[in-house]
Amino acid sequence: MSRRFAEWYDFFMHPLEKRKFKRIREDLLSKADGHVLEIGSGTGINFPLYKSVEMVVATEPSTYMINKSQEKLNQSSVKIELVKADAEKLPFADNSFDTVVATLVLCTIPNPNQAIKEMLRVCKPEGKLLFFEHVKMENRFLAALQDWLTPAWKRICDGCCLNRDTLILLKNKDLIINEIKSYYNGLFLSVETKKRQS
Repeated sequence: MSRRFAEWYDFFMHPLEKRKFKRIREDLLSKADGHVLEIGSGTGINFPLYKSVEMVVATEPSTYMINKSQEKLNQSSVKIELVKADAEKLPFADNSFDTVVATLVLCTIPNPNQAIKEMLRVCKPEGKLLFFEHVKMENRFLAALQDWLTPAWKRICDGCCLNRDTLILLKNKDLIINEIKSYYNGLFLSVETKKRQS
């Protein structure tokens, strides 16, 4: 991830984050409990929003994003440990976390299927996996527009796949979907899931 993208990310996201996104994140993160793993914590936008959890381990592959997140780390009311790691190869033992959180991150991970496998591996049996992601829209015209925009969007937004069908990825045989909430005509979804017992 580039230094420039990390520096400008909060500025460009601020109009969305200060209104609707903050409420979506607060609602989703209120369901987290115990030992929490956050995947791709970016600039730390979620850090001040964690309340009733024991601690958070936040992974992020970009040194630039980690540096940018220090200010929000200091605003957190819970203990947060930052770990530089890729989502596809998490440096944690099996069944380590009660809750796994991923917000606006699956669109940029090169191998999202592998990342979800890793999230399931480190999540405890019947643990929670909470997602807030943008997805490919059901409207055919808008979905085609996403396909058309994606090549340029990926270059501008540091690898973000605007047309990734993330909901299909989450309809995994090892995940039980408890609740889906749709926003902005289905462009964004918050998804509460549970790890299925093997």
